[in-house]
Amino acid sequence: MKRAKRPDFDAYAGDLYGEMMLAEPAPAPAERKPLSRFVPGLAICAIASAAGAWLAQNYGVPIILAGLLLGLAMGFAAGDPRTHEGLDATSRHGLRAGIMLLGFQVTVMEITAMGLVPFAGLALVMSAALVAALLAARVTGQSPAAGLLAGGSTAICGASAALALYGVIGRERIEQAQFTLTLVSLATASAIALVVYPPLTQMLGFSDAQAGFLVGASIHDVAQAIGAGFAVSDAAGAQATVVKLTRVALLAPLVTLAALWIAQVQPVEADDAAGRVPLLPRFILVFLGLVVLNSLVTLPAAFAEHALTLSKTLLLLAVTATAMRTRTDLLLELGWRSVMPVLAATIASLGVALAFARWAI
Repeated sequence: MKRAKRPDFDAYAGDLYGEMMLAEPAPAPAERKPLSRFVPGLAICAIASAAGAWLAQNYGVPIILAGLLLGLAMGFAAGDPRTHEGLDATSRHGLRAGIMLLGFQVTVMEITAMGLVPFAGLALVMSAALVAALLAARVTGQSPAAGLLAGGSTAICGASAALALYGVIGRERIEQAQFTLTLVSLATASAIALVVYPPLTQMLGFSDAQAGFLVGASIHDVAQAIGAGFAVSDAAGAQATVVKLTRVALLAPLVTLAALWIAQVQPVEADDAAGRVPLLPRFILVFLGLVVLNSLVTLPAAFAEHALTLSKTLLLLAVTATAMRTRTDLLLELGWRSVMPVLAATIASLGVALAFARWAI
């Protein structure tokens, strides 16, 4: 007698419990959001950044400091949820692109041309800044991440380094308000150094080489370090440029070591369960690649100048957007202890740079 065939028998013949047939359907593709969602935040950030650039050009205010202060003053605009995606995207992607473009400003030949003795002195200055910031953070009851952010930013290139380090330290380890206050402290310290350090070198009777090393090794911001050198003389400005750009080139190794160290000293739940350290961010790898490219290929001077202008613009936008997304009430709650790592790192870098310039150069 022929057995009646169930309609669904063949479908389940190779699947005893029907798992394949009863599997969950594939999820529907996510709906693409319009790019216009970034416009409100990007527009308000661009307006504030343009105002900061105008203040810097006409009144001599450091451009990063102007962007920070205007961003904090316009923080009320971030209360509108429509600005959030644009501000967050500008803060995140603007800083990465700006740091990558800095790779066109330095070559391997410039680093090697500085010589072994000045390079050793530069390493001492940077180490002193890092150690002083970490000690100050510990004494004032702050996290190792706060000391690393302040010390690394002071040791390398101010706001640019702070943005890069914040990318590997992460918001899980340090609050955005602390990050913003660090940026404000760095910009203020650089502005004071630009005014004080050149007359100090003249009072001490430093040569052009000594003055160039001092300002290039101890002033945080790139433009202000180079400007302080040329405020002494053209020769001092050339020396300060080489020393400062060498510090910029050391950004990638510092970020790598920072990622390794902070993952061990201050682990967070977001870290891999196996205890692996975070990988070097892609934008730092691109920065290194551009340094190598700039070393192997002679690029037009106008190209490097335009790349520097674009880098400054992107970093200004990123800093302004970060400040706008920061709650000013949290800044007030942080108190004086939060600025101590930057202050300690600044004093330590100046002291070591002064001693090395006087006795070794």
